[in-house]
Amino acid sequence: MANVVVTQAHSLSVDEAKTKIADFEEMMGKYGVKAKWKGDKADLKGTGVSGTINVSTSDVKIELKLGMLAKAAGVDAARLEKSIAKRMEAAFS
Repeated sequence: MANVVVTQAHSLSVDEAKTKIADFEEMMGKYGVKAKWKGDKADLKGTGVSGTINVSTSDVKIELKLGMLAKAAGVDAARLEKSIAKRMEAAFS
């Protein structure tokens, strides 16, 4: 199993930060990954991937665990991490 962790700093309210990551959630949905929110935390579930999104007043932290199915599908953890970091940076700039 590979792990991907991306943290994006921000100076917004939690609600504003959650709005900023809506595009990321939409993109993840295209790959069958769904976010289920409970307050300021979302659990992510999809085929071959699980994880969380934690939103605080200072940052957004995305943690993903890639399972065997993701690896078999050719998901490269390093490329995925760079892609998520790039999307988060764009969302908060």
